[in-house]
Amino acid sequence: MDDIDRKILAHLQLNGRDSYADIGKSVGLSVSAVNDRLKKLIATGAIQRFAALVDPAAVGCRLLAFVSVLLERPEHDKPFLAAIADLADVQECHHVTGDWSYLLKIRVADTAALERVISDKIKTLPGVARSQTVIALSSAKDDPALACLPAGVS
Repeated sequence: MDDIDRKILAHLQLNGRDSYADIGKSVGLSVSAVNDRLKKLIATGAIQRFAALVDPAAVGCRLLAFVSVLLERPEHDKPFLAAIADLADVQECHHVTGDWSYLLKIRVADTAALERVISDKIKTLPGVARSQTVIALSSAKDDPALACLPAGVS
């Protein structure tokens, strides 16, 4: 991946619906060159998928919570991860250091929905020893874009 690929990625993160011509203008390439580079970025997995960013509040997912989960033993990891992958309310799952096994990012409508997810779906999974939930009161920054800077720039 070179500087131009990084510029294309940065452009797409902010303007994902732009035409190849618009992307080409911003990075100094022809339409066909942008097309070739995008095909390669997709093939290598640098671009995982194209998606719309939806405002959670606009679709009724007003509550954001972070749930730390402790598993009893490592053999519970694979079944836990498989079950979490099937839970649509869980947006992210991270294996973390420290006192907890995993950190989950959950978006739901309200506290009742959060209680159902935690009590009925997460805590009932084999190996879950305990959990701790933090509810976000507000979010000063919630930006999924990565800082795709050109190589050598920090």
